[in-house]
Amino acid sequence: MLDRLTAYLDSVRARDPAPRSRAEILLYPGVWALAFHRAAHWLFEGELYFLARFVNHFSRWLTAIDIHPGAKIGKNFFIDHGFTVIGETAEIGDNVTIYQCVTLGGTNPTNGKAGKRHPTLSDNVIVGSGAQVIGPIVVGARARIGANAVVTEDVPEGATMIGLKARSTLIPVETWAREFIPYGTPCDEPCEPSAERVQSLEFELAMLREEVEALKAARAPAQPELVEGGEAQPAGDKVEPIVRKRSAKP
Repeated sequence: MLDRLTAYLDSVRARDPAPRSRAEILLYPGVWALAFHRAAHWLFEGELYFLARFVNHFSRWLTAIDIHPGAKIGKNFFIDHGFTVIGETAEIGDNVTIYQCVTLGGTNPTNGKAGKRHPTLSDNVIVGSGAQVIGPIVVGARARIGANAVVTEDVPEGATMIGLKARSTLIPVETWAREFIPYGTPCDEPCEPSAERVQSLEFELAMLREEVEALKAARAPAQPELVEGGEAQPAGDKVEPIVRKRSAKP
């Protein structure tokens, strides 16, 4: 048991550079919340629902993390900071990381029957702070959910989801994905168009507009020019000015 605890603390330290020792990690609210959940889940499976809920309630009061006793959680689960909610039918794989203010929420079945209502997170998933993962969806292995994303559909394996409603960044995972990305949001990979690319497109657009205006000017019909005396001459012809001499008085 001590070896498993040591391995778990080392897995947390590998994902969080802040702690200086294993003992410091033992003070993390996410570690305490997981420990209480293990006990509550054991009681829940034994159909001691009131005791399971009591342990869950005490854990929520102590850690500000609400994990339903019915949720199934794998190895090396790490909640960095608190204010996280995990629903009853949620399933979490191994080496999953969740940041603060995340909700693994459920849907309300219209037929009134209980069932799978909460998401399933596969192994090595990272969920950024403030993300909302809703419904009985499956988040594929090594997928990343960016901060504040709202996910309501299945996430492919290795995808990075951002935005509201969440969309994939469509970056091939083999070209950039590392073992661990804090908050599930890559900061230096091209998830969005770069500023240089946007400026290049704006320059090309301006050049195209100038060419269109030049073509319009070349195709426009020539306008006649008015010369002194009110007589018109076609544009482009050189016309000598008409000078009228004032007649002498008789």
